[in-house]
Amino acid sequence: MGSGYSSYERELKGIMAGDRTLLNRYRRIATTVETLHSLDQLEERPFLVIRTAGSHGFDLLALRDGVALPIEVKCSGEETIHFTASRGRNMEQYEQLTRQTFRAGQVLLYAYRLMGMRAEDPWRLFRASNGDTKGVARLIANHTPEIDATSQGNQVLRWKDGMPLLAFLHMVLEISQ
Repeated sequence: MGSGYSSYERELKGIMAGDRTLLNRYRRIATTVETLHSLDQLEERPFLVIRTAGSHGFDLLALRDGVALPIEVKCSGEETIHFTASRGRNMEQYEQLTRQTFRAGQVLLYAYRLMGMRAEDPWRLFRASNGDTKGVARLIANHTPEIDATSQGNQVLRWKDGMPLLAFLHMVLEISQ
Protein backbone atom coordinates (compact mmCIF):
# COMPACT_ATOMS: atom_id res chain seq x y z
CA MET A 1 0.00 0.00 0.00
CA GLY A 2 3.08 2.25 0.16
CA SER A 3 3.35 6.03 -0.08
CA GLY A 4 0.53 6.35 -2.62
CA TYR A 5 -1.84 4.95 -0.02
CA SER A 6 -1.71 8.10 2.14
CA SER A 7 -2.68 10.18 -0.90
CA TYR A 8 -6.01 8.31 -0.96
CA GLU A 9 -6.54 9.08 2.73
CA ARG A 10 -5.88 12.74 1.93
CA GLU A 11 -8.29 12.54 -1.03
CA LEU A 12 -11.13 11.23 1.12
CA LYS A 13 -10.29 13.72 3.86
CA GLY A 14 -10.41 16.57 1.34
CA ILE A 15 -13.74 15.49 -0.10
CA MET A 16 -15.37 15.26 3.31
CA ALA A 17 -13.70 18.50 4.44
CA GLY A 18 -15.28 20.34 1.51
CA ASP A 19 -12.19 20.92 -0.65
CA ARG A 20 -13.60 22.77 -3.67
CA THR A 21 -11.21 21.20 -6.22
CA LEU A 22 -12.04 17.65 -5.12
CA LEU A 23 -15.76 18.39 -4.89
CA ASN A 24 -15.71 19.78 -8.43
CA ARG A 25 -14.22 16.48 -9.65
CA TYR A 26 -17.06 14.68 -7.92
CA ARG A 27 -19.64 17.00 -9.44
CA ARG A 28 -18.61 15.63 -12.85
CA ILE A 29 -19.58 12.09 -11.83
CA ALA A 30 -22.67 12.98 -9.79
CA THR A 31 -25.74 11.59 -11.56
CA THR A 32 -28.61 13.00 -9.52
CA VAL A 33 -29.81 16.40 -8.34
CA GLU A 34 -29.73 15.04 -4.77
CA THR A 35 -26.04 14.13 -4.87
CA LEU A 36 -25.18 17.50 -6.45
CA HIS A 37 -27.10 19.20 -3.65
CA SER A 38 -25.18 17.10 -1.09
CA LEU A 39 -21.88 18.26 -2.59
CA ASP A 40 -23.07 21.87 -2.33
CA GLN A 41 -24.03 21.29 1.31
CA LEU A 42 -20.65 19.72 1.97
CA GLU A 43 -18.86 22.70 0.48
CA GLU A 44 -20.91 25.11 2.61
CA ARG A 45 -20.70 23.11 5.85
CA PRO A 46 -18.04 20.42 5.61
CA PHE A 47 -17.02 17.76 8.08
CA LEU A 48 -14.14 18.47 10.41
CA VAL A 49 -11.85 15.62 9.37
CA ILE A 50 -8.91 14.55 11.49
CA ARG A 51 -6.32 12.25 9.99
CA THR A 52 -5.43 9.79 12.73
CA ALA A 53 -3.29 7.48 10.60
CA GLY A 54 -1.13 5.07 12.48
CA SER A 55 -0.80 1.39 13.06
CA HIS A 56 -3.05 1.36 16.14
CA GLY A 57 -6.21 3.17 15.08
CA PHE A 58 -8.53 4.08 12.26
CA ASP A 59 -7.33 6.53 9.60
CA LEU A 60 -9.87 9.36 9.68
CA LEU A 61 -12.38 10.78 12.10
CA ALA A 62 -15.06 12.93 10.45
CA LEU A 63 -17.20 15.16 12.66
CA ARG A 64 -20.24 17.24 11.71
CA ASP A 65 -23.41 18.25 13.54
CA GLY A 66 -22.82 15.80 16.39
CA VAL A 67 -22.09 12.92 14.01
CA ALA A 68 -18.78 11.08 14.49
CA LEU A 69 -17.56 8.80 11.70
CA PRO A 70 -14.48 6.69 12.47
CA ILE A 71 -13.16 5.57 9.08
CA GLU A 72 -10.53 3.02 8.11
CA VAL A 73 -9.26 3.60 4.56
CA LYS A 74 -8.30 0.74 2.26
CA CYS A 75 -7.22 0.90 -1.36
CA SER A 76 -6.39 -1.67 -3.98
CA GLY A 77 -6.21 -2.19 -7.71
CA GLU A 78 -8.17 -5.42 -7.13
CA GLU A 79 -11.92 -5.50 -6.57
CA THR A 80 -11.61 -7.67 -3.45
CA ILE A 81 -9.58 -7.24 -0.27
CA HIS A 82 -9.26 -10.26 2.03
CA PHE A 83 -8.55 -9.30 5.61
CA THR A 84 -6.51 -12.49 6.08
CA ALA A 85 -3.92 -11.22 3.57
CA SER A 86 -0.78 -9.50 4.90
CA ARG A 87 -0.38 -12.10 7.66
CA GLY A 88 -3.78 -11.33 9.14
CA ARG A 89 -2.90 -7.78 10.25
CA ASN A 90 -6.10 -6.42 8.70
CA MET A 91 -8.15 -9.01 10.59
CA GLU A 92 -6.49 -8.15 13.91
CA GLN A 93 -6.97 -4.45 13.22
CA TYR A 94 -10.65 -5.02 12.32
CA GLU A 95 -11.28 -6.84 15.60
CA GLN A 96 -9.47 -4.17 17.65
CA LEU A 97 -11.19 -1.24 15.95
CA THR A 98 -14.60 -2.91 16.13
CA ARG A 99 -14.23 -3.41 19.89
CA GLN A 100 -13.17 0.21 20.39
CA THR A 101 -15.95 1.76 18.33
CA PHE A 102 -18.67 -0.49 19.74
CA ARG A 103 -17.65 0.39 23.30
CA ALA A 104 -18.17 4.03 22.36
CA GLY A 105 -21.52 3.29 20.67
CA GLN A 106 -20.18 4.24 17.23
CA VAL A 107 -20.18 2.46 13.89
CA LEU A 108 -16.81 1.60 12.32
CA LEU A 109 -16.70 2.47 8.63
CA TYR A 110 -14.38 1.17 5.93
CA ALA A 111 -13.80 3.33 2.86
CA TYR A 112 -12.46 1.26 -0.07
CA ARG A 113 -10.81 3.16 -2.93
CA LEU A 114 -10.50 1.19 -6.17
CA MET A 115 -7.35 2.47 -7.83
CA GLY A 116 -7.48 3.27 -11.53
CA MET A 117 -11.23 4.00 -11.51
CA ARG A 118 -12.00 7.04 -13.66
CA ALA A 119 -15.55 7.09 -15.03
CA GLU A 120 -17.47 6.56 -11.78
CA ASP A 121 -17.21 7.05 -8.05
CA PRO A 122 -14.05 5.13 -7.03
CA TRP A 123 -14.98 4.99 -3.32
CA ARG A 124 -17.23 2.44 -1.62
CA LEU A 125 -18.31 2.51 2.02
CA PHE A 126 -18.96 -0.43 4.32
CA ARG A 127 -19.60 -0.85 8.02
CA ALA A 128 -18.37 -3.32 10.56
CA SER A 129 -21.09 -5.50 12.05
CA ASN A 130 -23.77 -3.39 13.72
CA GLY A 131 -23.14 -4.18 17.38
CA ASP A 132 -24.87 -2.01 19.96
CA THR A 133 -24.97 1.34 18.22
CA LYS A 134 -27.58 3.91 19.11
CA GLY A 135 -29.01 7.12 17.68
CA VAL A 136 -27.48 8.51 14.51
CA ALA A 137 -24.77 5.83 14.50
CA ARG A 138 -27.46 3.15 14.32
CA LEU A 139 -29.24 4.93 11.45
CA ILE A 140 -25.99 5.17 9.51
CA ALA A 141 -25.20 1.52 10.24
CA ASN A 142 -28.66 0.40 9.12
CA HIS A 143 -28.22 2.12 5.75
CA THR A 144 -24.60 1.14 5.03
CA PRO A 145 -23.68 -2.30 3.65
CA GLU A 146 -21.97 -4.61 6.12
CA ILE A 147 -18.50 -5.98 5.46
CA ASP A 148 -18.88 -9.49 4.09
CA ALA A 149 -17.38 -12.59 5.67
CA THR A 150 -16.05 -15.76 4.08
CA SER A 151 -17.39 -19.17 5.06
CA GLN A 152 -14.46 -19.34 7.52
CA GLY A 153 -15.64 -16.11 9.17
CA ASN A 154 -12.90 -13.83 7.82
CA GLN A 155 -13.83 -10.34 6.67
CA VAL A 156 -13.62 -9.44 2.99
CA LEU A 157 -14.33 -6.19 1.13
CA ARG A 158 -15.93 -6.60 -2.27
CA TRP A 159 -15.85 -3.18 -3.94
CA LYS A 160 -18.98 -3.84 -6.03
CA ASP A 161 -21.02 -4.51 -2.85
CA GLY A 162 -20.21 -1.21 -1.14
CA MET A 163 -22.15 2.04 -1.08
CA PRO A 164 -20.76 4.71 -3.41
CA LEU A 165 -19.30 7.67 -1.53
CA LEU A 166 -21.74 10.12 -3.12
CA ALA A 167 -24.71 8.03 -1.98
CA PHE A 168 -23.19 7.62 1.49
CA LEU A 169 -22.61 11.37 1.90
CA HIS A 170 -26.16 12.11 0.75
CA MET A 171 -27.52 9.60 3.26
CA VAL A 172 -25.44 10.94 6.18
CA LEU A 173 -26.34 14.56 5.41
CA GLU A 174 -30.05 13.63 5.24
CA ILE A 175 -29.91 11.69 8.54
CA SER A 176 -28.02 14.40 10.41
CA GLN A 177 -30.28 17.33 9.48
